[in-house]
Formats: sequence, structure tokens, C-alpha cells
Amino acid sequence: MDIEVKHDKENERFVAEVEGDKAYLSYSISDNEINFHRTFTPPGSRGKGIAKSVVEYAFNYAKENNLKVIPTCSYVKAFVKRNDNYKDLLA
Repeated sequence: MDIEVKHDKENERFVAEVEGDKAYLSYSISDNEINFHRTFTPPGSRGKGIAKSVVEYAFNYAKENNLKVIPTCSYVKAFVKRNDNYKDLLA
């Protein structure tokens, strides 16, 4: 499944729309840090790798913009534990 993620700056979210459902990661930026607050994937869309795609996109955004990540969201914390290549972006 090809998952397209978009950056919704106005609402401070990274969003993927799949089959009419929206999954997202909400964030806030302060100084040179981005706090990933919460991920949400609609129940009918879970288990398809959508949240993973959204979080990867968000980490790439942080890297491209020289932002350190604060992983407040439990899903993001678990994601980093499984993906060592993102640990250097943590605040």
C-alpha cells in the first residue's frame, strides 16, 4: 500500500489519508525542538503501517529542519526503540 503523508502546518499535524480515514501525528515546535504529542489511526485502518509511515515522515521532517525530537507519544517512543537510526534525533 502506497501511503502519502502530508504536513498540515496550520493544525500542527502530519496526516495520511487512507480509504477515507485520516491518521495523524500531532506536534508542537519550540525553539529547535519538535514535540511529537499523539498519534491516531482509525480502528479500521490499524495494522497497515500507516502510523509508521506518518512517524517516519515526521522524523525526516525533523532531520531536514535540524529539530530535536521530544517523543511524548508512546507510539513514537516504541518506534524509536525499534528503529535505532532515529535515536540521534532525540532531544
